[in-house]
Amino acid sequence: MGHGKWMSATTGAALVATLGMTAPAQAVSAGDAYGWVVMGDGKARQVVVLDSRSKSWDPVKEPEALKWKWKPSAKNGFPEAELDDCTLCSGAIADARLRYGGPRQTGGKSVLAVNDGGFIGAASYPSGKRLWAVDTGGDGILPHAVELLPNGNVVAAATKGSWVRVYTASQSPTSKKYAEFKLPGGHGVLWDPANELLWALGDKDLVALKVGGTPAQPSLTETQRVALPGKKGGHDMAPVFGDKGRLWITTNDAVYQYVKSTSSFTTEYANADNVNVRLVKSVGDQQGTGQILRTRPKSGCGASWCTDTVEFFGGTASRTLPGAKIYKARWFRPDYQ
Repeated sequence: MGHGKWMSATTGAALVATLGMTAPAQAVSAGDAYGWVVMGDGKARQVVVLDSRSKSWDPVKEPEALKWKWKPSAKNGFPEAELDDCTLCSGAIADARLRYGGPRQTGGKSVLAVNDGGFIGAASYPSGKRLWAVDTGGDGILPHAVELLPNGNVVAAATKGSWVRVYTASQSPTSKKYAEFKLPGGHGVLWDPANELLWALGDKDLVALKVGGTPAQPSLTETQRVALPGKKGGHDMAPVFGDKGRLWITTNDAVYQYVKSTSSFTTEYANADNVNVRLVKSVGDQQGTGQILRTRPKSGCGASWCTDTVEFFGGTASRTLPGAKIYKARWFRPDYQ
Protein backbone atom coordinates (compact mmCIF):
# COMPACT_ATOMS: atom_id res chain seq x y z
CA MET A 1 0.00 0.00 0.00
CA GLY A 2 1.45 3.32 -1.06
CA HIS A 3 1.71 6.45 1.04
CA GLY A 4 1.39 9.35 -1.37
CA LYS A 5 -0.97 8.25 -4.15
CA TRP A 6 -4.16 10.27 -3.88
CA MET A 7 -7.44 10.46 -5.77
CA SER A 8 -10.57 12.33 -4.77
CA ALA A 9 -13.25 10.22 -3.14
CA THR A 10 -15.80 12.29 -5.03
CA THR A 11 -14.73 10.67 -8.27
CA GLY A 12 -15.88 7.32 -6.92
CA ALA A 13 -12.34 5.91 -6.98
CA ALA A 14 -10.42 4.86 -3.88
CA LEU A 15 -7.76 7.21 -2.54
CA VAL A 16 -5.05 4.62 -3.27
CA ALA A 17 -7.97 4.81 15.01
CA THR A 18 -7.64 0.47 23.78
CA LEU A 19 -7.88 -1.92 25.84
CA GLY A 20 -10.13 -4.49 27.51
CA MET A 21 -10.93 -8.15 27.60
CA THR A 22 -11.86 -9.85 24.35
CA ALA A 23 -15.57 -10.47 23.88
CA PRO A 24 -16.76 -12.34 20.77
CA ALA A 25 -18.92 -10.28 18.45
CA GLN A 26 -22.40 -11.58 17.75
CA ALA A 27 -22.91 -12.98 14.26
CA VAL A 28 -25.44 -11.01 12.20
CA SER A 29 -26.47 -11.32 8.57
CA ALA A 30 -24.95 -9.19 5.80
CA GLY A 31 -28.17 -7.15 5.76
CA ASP A 32 -28.68 -3.55 4.69
CA ALA A 33 -26.65 -0.59 5.93
CA TYR A 34 -26.93 2.95 4.72
CA GLY A 35 -23.82 5.11 4.57
CA TRP A 36 -20.07 5.69 4.60
CA VAL A 37 -18.10 4.67 7.69
CA VAL A 38 -14.66 5.90 8.82
CA MET A 39 -12.32 3.85 10.98
CA GLY A 40 -8.69 3.15 11.71
CA ASP A 41 -7.19 -0.10 10.49
CA GLY A 42 -4.55 -0.84 13.12
CA LYS A 43 -2.87 -3.49 11.02
CA ALA A 44 -2.33 -1.17 8.04
CA ARG A 45 -1.81 1.91 10.29
CA GLN A 46 -4.23 3.92 8.19
CA VAL A 47 -7.63 5.58 8.13
CA VAL A 48 -10.14 4.01 5.76
CA VAL A 49 -13.60 5.10 4.61
CA LEU A 50 -15.91 2.34 3.41
CA ASP A 51 -19.44 2.35 2.03
CA SER A 52 -21.67 0.17 4.20
CA ARG A 53 -24.18 -0.06 1.34
CA SER A 54 -21.72 -2.45 -0.30
CA LYS A 55 -22.59 -5.95 0.91
CA SER A 56 -18.90 -6.82 1.30
CA TRP A 57 -15.84 -4.87 2.39
CA ASP A 58 -13.54 -7.52 0.95
CA PRO A 59 -11.36 -5.55 -1.51
CA VAL A 60 -11.22 -8.54 -3.84
CA LYS A 61 -14.99 -9.02 -3.99
CA GLU A 62 -16.10 -5.38 -3.92
CA PRO A 63 -13.18 -2.97 -4.41
CA GLU A 64 -15.63 -0.11 -4.96
CA ALA A 65 -16.57 -0.27 -1.25
CA LEU A 66 -13.35 1.58 -0.39
CA LYS A 67 -13.99 5.31 -0.83
CA TRP A 68 -10.88 6.87 0.73
CA LYS A 69 -7.77 6.03 2.69
CA TRP A 70 -5.06 8.02 4.38
CA LYS A 71 -1.89 6.80 6.01
CA PRO A 72 -0.14 9.58 7.92
CA SER A 73 3.61 9.16 7.56
CA ALA A 74 6.80 11.11 6.94
CA LYS A 75 6.42 10.45 3.21
CA ASN A 76 3.19 12.44 3.00
CA GLY A 77 4.05 15.24 5.38
CA PHE A 78 3.34 13.73 8.79
CA PRO A 79 6.68 12.74 10.36
CA GLU A 80 4.98 12.93 13.77
CA ALA A 81 3.18 9.67 12.94
CA GLU A 82 6.39 7.63 12.81
CA LEU A 83 7.19 5.35 15.75
CA ASP A 84 10.86 6.25 16.27
CA ASP A 85 10.23 7.32 19.89
CA CYS A 86 7.89 4.46 20.81
CA THR A 87 9.08 0.93 21.59
CA LEU A 88 5.73 -0.53 22.65
CA CYS A 89 3.48 0.99 19.96
CA SER A 90 2.00 -0.51 16.81
CA GLY A 91 0.89 2.67 15.04
CA ALA A 92 -2.76 1.65 15.33
CA ILE A 93 -5.27 4.43 14.63
CA ALA A 94 -7.44 4.73 17.75
CA ASP A 95 -9.90 7.36 16.49
CA ALA A 96 -10.74 9.17 13.24
CA ARG A 97 -13.54 11.57 12.36
CA LEU A 98 -14.65 14.03 9.69
CA ARG A 99 -15.34 17.69 10.44
CA TYR A 100 -16.21 20.87 8.57
CA GLY A 101 -13.30 23.29 8.20
CA GLY A 102 -10.00 22.51 9.88
CA PRO A 103 -6.94 24.18 11.40
CA ARG A 104 -6.40 27.41 9.40
CA GLN A 105 -8.73 26.07 6.67
CA THR A 106 -11.76 28.13 5.67
CA GLY A 107 -14.48 25.95 4.25
CA GLY A 108 -14.03 22.39 3.08
CA LYS A 109 -13.60 19.45 5.41
CA SER A 110 -10.86 17.74 7.36
CA VAL A 111 -10.14 14.30 8.80
CA LEU A 112 -8.63 14.10 12.28
CA ALA A 113 -6.89 11.04 13.71
CA VAL A 114 -4.73 9.78 16.59
CA ASN A 115 -2.51 6.71 16.87
CA ASP A 116 -1.06 4.77 19.79
CA GLY A 117 2.41 6.14 19.10
CA GLY A 118 1.40 9.60 20.32
CA PHE A 119 0.38 11.08 16.96
CA ILE A 120 -2.45 13.61 16.74
CA GLY A 121 -3.11 15.17 13.35
CA ALA A 122 -5.48 16.77 10.87
CA ALA A 123 -5.51 16.47 7.08
CA SER A 124 -7.59 18.29 4.51
CA TYR A 125 -10.26 16.04 2.98
CA PRO A 126 -10.12 14.63 0.35
CA SER A 127 -6.59 15.76 -0.60
CA GLY A 128 -4.92 14.34 2.52
CA LYS A 129 -2.65 17.39 2.71
CA ARG A 130 -1.25 18.38 6.07
CA LEU A 131 -3.14 20.90 8.17
CA TRP A 132 -1.52 20.23 11.53
CA ALA A 133 0.10 17.48 13.62
CA VAL A 134 1.99 16.84 16.84
CA ASP A 135 3.84 13.93 18.43
CA THR A 136 2.90 13.72 22.11
CA GLY A 137 5.80 11.50 23.06
CA GLY A 138 5.57 7.78 22.32
CA ASP A 139 5.32 5.22 25.13
CA GLY A 140 2.97 5.87 28.01
CA ILE A 141 0.59 8.35 26.36
CA LEU A 142 -1.96 6.47 24.21
CA PRO A 143 -4.12 9.18 22.61
CA HIS A 144 -7.61 7.70 22.25
CA ALA A 145 -9.85 10.42 20.83
CA VAL A 146 -9.63 13.63 18.81
CA GLU A 147 -11.95 16.56 18.09
CA LEU A 148 -11.87 19.82 16.13
CA LEU A 149 -13.04 23.01 17.82
CA PRO A 150 -14.90 25.63 15.77
CA ASN A 151 -11.92 28.02 16.10
CA GLY A 152 -9.55 25.56 14.40
CA ASN A 153 -7.85 24.24 17.52
CA VAL A 154 -7.64 20.48 18.09
CA VAL A 155 -8.62 18.60 21.26
CA ALA A 156 -7.39 15.14 22.21
CA ALA A 157 -7.79 12.74 25.13
CA ALA A 158 -5.05 10.33 26.21
CA THR A 159 -5.64 7.20 28.26
CA LYS A 160 -2.24 6.63 29.86
CA GLY A 161 -1.38 10.31 29.71
CA SER A 162 -4.56 10.91 31.76
CA TRP A 163 -5.27 14.22 30.13
CA VAL A 164 -7.45 16.25 27.80
CA ARG A 165 -5.55 18.88 25.82
CA VAL A 166 -6.48 21.76 23.54
CA TYR A 167 -3.68 22.26 21.03
CA THR A 168 -3.28 25.63 19.31
CA ALA A 169 -3.49 24.04 15.85
CA SER A 170 -5.11 27.23 14.56
CA GLN A 171 -1.80 29.06 14.92
CA SER A 172 0.54 26.99 12.72
CA PRO A 173 0.82 23.51 11.13
CA THR A 174 3.47 22.55 13.70
CA SER A 175 2.15 24.29 16.84
CA LYS A 176 2.92 22.28 20.00
CA LYS A 177 1.38 24.65 22.54
CA TYR A 178 -1.57 23.35 24.56
CA ALA A 179 -3.83 23.82 27.58
CA GLU A 180 -4.28 20.68 29.69
CA PHE A 181 -6.98 19.27 31.96
CA LYS A 182 -6.15 16.16 33.98
CA LEU A 183 -8.59 13.27 33.41
CA PRO A 184 -7.55 9.72 34.39
CA GLY A 185 -8.09 7.28 31.54
CA GLY A 186 -9.08 9.90 28.95
CA HIS A 187 -11.03 8.07 26.23
CA GLY A 188 -13.43 10.49 24.55
CA VAL A 189 -13.90 14.13 23.55
CA LEU A 190 -16.85 15.78 21.80
CA TRP A 191 -17.73 19.41 21.11
CA ASP A 192 -21.30 20.41 22.00
CA PRO A 193 -22.18 23.47 19.88
CA ALA A 194 -25.63 23.99 21.42
CA ASN A 195 -24.19 24.38 24.91
CA GLU A 196 -20.72 25.54 23.84
CA LEU A 197 -19.10 22.87 25.98
CA LEU A 198 -16.45 20.23 25.48
CA TRP A 199 -17.50 16.84 26.84
CA ALA A 200 -14.69 14.55 27.99
CA LEU A 201 -14.92 10.88 28.99
CA GLY A 202 -12.52 9.19 31.39
CA ASP A 203 -12.26 5.95 33.33
CA LYS A 204 -14.66 7.04 36.06
CA ASP A 205 -16.30 10.30 35.02
CA LEU A 206 -18.02 12.25 32.29
CA VAL A 207 -16.86 15.87 32.49
CA ALA A 208 -18.13 19.06 30.83
CA LEU A 209 -15.39 21.62 30.13
CA LYS A 210 -15.61 25.28 29.19
CA VAL A 211 -13.05 26.25 26.55
CA GLY A 212 -11.93 29.76 27.40
CA GLY A 213 -9.14 32.16 26.57
CA THR A 214 -8.21 32.81 22.95
CA PRO A 215 -7.25 30.51 20.07
CA ALA A 216 -3.61 31.35 20.80
CA GLN A 217 -3.98 31.07 24.60
CA PRO A 218 -6.78 28.57 25.34
CA SER A 219 -7.92 27.38 28.75
CA LEU A 220 -10.05 24.51 30.07
CA THR A 221 -12.36 24.84 33.08
CA GLU A 222 -14.53 22.11 34.55
CA THR A 223 -18.22 23.04 34.77
CA GLN A 224 -19.80 19.66 35.51
CA ARG A 225 -18.73 16.14 36.54
CA VAL A 226 -20.91 13.02 36.61
CA ALA A 227 -19.71 9.63 37.81
CA LEU A 228 -20.12 6.80 35.31
CA PRO A 229 -22.52 4.05 36.37
CA GLY A 230 -21.66 0.42 37.09
CA LYS A 231 -18.04 -0.72 36.97
CA LYS A 232 -17.17 2.38 34.98
CA GLY A 233 -14.32 2.19 32.44
CA GLY A 234 -15.42 4.76 29.82
CA HIS A 235 -14.69 3.80 26.20
CA ASP A 236 -16.55 5.96 23.69
CA MET A 237 -18.75 9.04 23.39
CA ALA A 238 -20.79 10.24 20.42
CA PRO A 239 -23.73 12.53 19.70
CA VAL A 240 -27.23 11.10 19.60
CA PHE A 241 -28.35 12.59 16.30
CA GLY A 242 -32.00 11.88 17.04
CA ASP A 243 -31.85 13.96 20.26
CA LYS A 244 -29.51 16.90 20.91
CA GLY A 245 -30.15 16.50 24.62
CA ARG A 246 -28.39 13.14 24.73
CA LEU A 247 -24.95 11.58 24.26
CA TRP A 248 -23.94 8.00 23.56
CA ILE A 249 -21.62 6.67 26.30
CA THR A 250 -20.04 3.22 26.37
CA THR A 251 -18.32 1.65 29.38
CA ASN A 252 -16.99 -1.75 30.40
CA ASP A 253 -20.53 -2.68 31.44
CA ALA A 254 -23.00 -1.24 28.96
CA VAL A 255 -24.02 1.16 26.20
CA TYR A 256 -25.83 4.13 27.69
CA GLN A 257 -27.38 7.35 26.57
CA TYR A 258 -26.58 10.30 28.82
CA VAL A 259 -29.46 12.73 29.34
CA LYS A 260 -28.00 16.23 29.66
CA SER A 261 -31.05 17.83 31.30
CA THR A 262 -31.13 15.36 34.19
CA SER A 263 -27.43 14.40 34.35
CA SER A 264 -28.48 10.75 34.22
CA PHE A 265 -27.69 7.61 32.24
CA THR A 266 -30.31 5.41 30.59
CA THR A 267 -30.45 2.20 28.58
CA GLU A 268 -33.93 3.02 27.27
CA TYR A 269 -33.46 3.82 23.58
CA ALA A 270 -34.29 2.30 20.19
CA ASN A 271 -32.68 -1.12 19.59
CA ALA A 272 -31.23 -1.23 23.11
CA ASP A 273 -31.99 -4.94 23.36
CA ASN A 274 -29.45 -5.57 20.59
CA VAL A 275 -27.02 -2.69 21.05
CA ASN A 276 -26.54 -2.74 24.82
CA VAL A 277 -23.72 -5.22 25.55
CA ARG A 278 -20.40 -5.08 27.41
CA LEU A 279 -17.04 -3.77 26.18
CA VAL A 280 -18.33 -1.74 23.24
CA LYS A 281 -15.49 0.36 21.85
CA SER A 282 -17.58 2.68 19.65
CA VAL A 283 -21.24 3.42 18.95
CA GLY A 284 -23.24 6.02 17.05
CA ASP A 285 -26.50 6.59 15.19
CA GLN A 286 -26.80 7.86 11.65
CA GLN A 287 -28.53 11.10 10.78
CA GLY A 288 -31.78 10.50 8.96
CA THR A 289 -32.05 6.72 9.16
CA GLY A 290 -31.26 6.31 12.87
CA GLN A 291 -29.26 3.17 12.11
CA ILE A 292 -26.74 2.41 14.86
CA LEU A 293 -23.21 1.16 14.30
CA ARG A 294 -21.10 -0.60 16.90
CA THR A 295 -17.63 -2.11 17.32
CA ARG A 296 -16.43 -4.45 20.04
CA PRO A 297 -13.53 -6.88 20.39
CA LYS A 298 -13.71 -10.10 18.42
CA SER A 299 -11.92 -13.36 19.14
CA GLY A 300 -9.18 -14.12 16.64
CA CYS A 301 -8.47 -10.49 15.73
CA GLY A 302 -4.94 -10.67 17.13
CA ALA A 303 -5.29 -8.16 19.97
CA SER A 304 -7.59 -7.79 22.97
CA TRP A 305 -8.98 -4.45 21.76
CA CYS A 306 -9.78 -5.07 18.09
CA THR A 307 -12.26 -6.48 15.61
CA ASP A 308 -12.46 -6.77 11.84
CA THR A 309 -16.23 -6.25 11.85
CA VAL A 310 -18.64 -3.32 12.21
CA GLU A 311 -22.16 -4.22 13.30
CA PHE A 312 -25.33 -2.28 12.41
CA PHE A 313 -28.73 -2.19 14.13
CA GLY A 314 -32.07 -0.69 13.16
CA GLY A 315 -31.61 -2.54 9.92
CA THR A 316 -29.48 -5.43 11.14
CA ALA A 317 -26.25 -5.91 9.21
CA SER A 318 -22.53 -6.48 9.53
CA ARG A 319 -19.51 -5.65 7.39
CA THR A 320 -16.09 -7.28 7.73
CA LEU A 321 -12.79 -5.86 6.48
CA PRO A 322 -10.63 -8.99 6.14
CA GLY A 323 -7.42 -8.88 8.17
CA ALA A 324 -8.14 -5.47 9.70
CA LYS A 325 -7.67 -4.42 13.32
CA ILE A 326 -10.48 -1.95 14.02
CA TYR A 327 -10.93 -0.18 17.35
CA LYS A 328 -13.46 2.60 16.76
CA ALA A 329 -15.72 3.25 13.76
CA ARG A 330 -17.90 6.29 13.06
CA TRP A 331 -20.41 7.41 10.48
CA PHE A 332 -18.51 9.58 8.01
CA ARG A 333 -20.43 12.77 8.64
CA PRO A 334 -18.94 16.18 9.56
CA ASP A 335 -21.64 17.41 11.94
CA TYR A 336 -21.02 17.74 15.68
CA GLN A 337 -24.66 16.85 16.43
